[in-house]
Amino acid sequence: MNYRLPVFGALGFLLAAPAAAQVNRIDDFNRIGWYVFEGDHQLGPRLTVRTECQVRRTDFLPDWQQLLLRAGLGYQVRPRLKVGGGYTYLRTYPYGAHPTADAGTFPEQRFYEDVTLSDSVGRVGLEHRLRLEQRWIGVPGASGPLGNTAVWQRQNRIRYQLSVEVPLQGPALDDGEWYLTAFDEIFLNFGREITTNVFNQNRIAGGLGYRFQDNFRVELQFLNQITQHYDPDPATRFPVFEFNNGFRLGVTYNLTLLK
Repeated sequence: MNYRLPVFGALGFLLAAPAAAQVNRIDDFNRIGWYVFEGDHQLGPRLTVRTECQVRRTDFLPDWQQLLLRAGLGYQVRPRLKVGGGYTYLRTYPYGAHPTADAGTFPEQRFYEDVTLSDSVGRVGLEHRLRLEQRWIGVPGASGPLGNTAVWQRQNRIRYQLSVEVPLQGPALDDGEWYLTAFDEIFLNFGREITTNVFNQNRIAGGLGYRFQDNFRVELQFLNQITQHYDPDPATRFPVFEFNNGFRLGVTYNLTLLK
């Protein structure tokens, strides 16, 4: 199987999408710092509970970008194949020169379903993940003092991620060892609500990880995020693209909940 095709396809789309957009567009550059905790907690031989919390900040730390909370279930169909699904809550804050939340913070609720395929080529570990999302986005400015939203915008999105892991101290990754880690993920909108903004965003990251134990890892990656806003700039009607650069600090800790 040729694993290079999805990577080159995603990168090619990433490079082509901004170029294919209108000449008149607005670019918004931001510095970001993402702090991530995630874990797949074993309920049985094949069943896991997924937990995830992401604190996303701008200017690396001082100001909010987003808060993400996710919970779900995963089922190991085969040794290399896993399926899952669950619920995500996201809150977006005003940030950047052209914020999507200029009228205030707004929430988003999602249901998701995904399938993950793991493989290896020599000492390089590969993981493919395809995820579908059904999104309900609170209209900015409609949030009340308790975060209640009267108007929700319905959208669908598909995501494909390829992640790579390379051990640095031997043919396989063991406890107390360093490794290289990288991923690229492309997000595409679809459905009758979507007209010109099929491309939603792309994230590419790479860096260094350390495995303390089989169930405990820490990773620090450089992160680049390109995002196209759903709505154009209200003053000029030009499309708005965010170019966000910074880092992603991730902690993975998996527990066995049932013996």
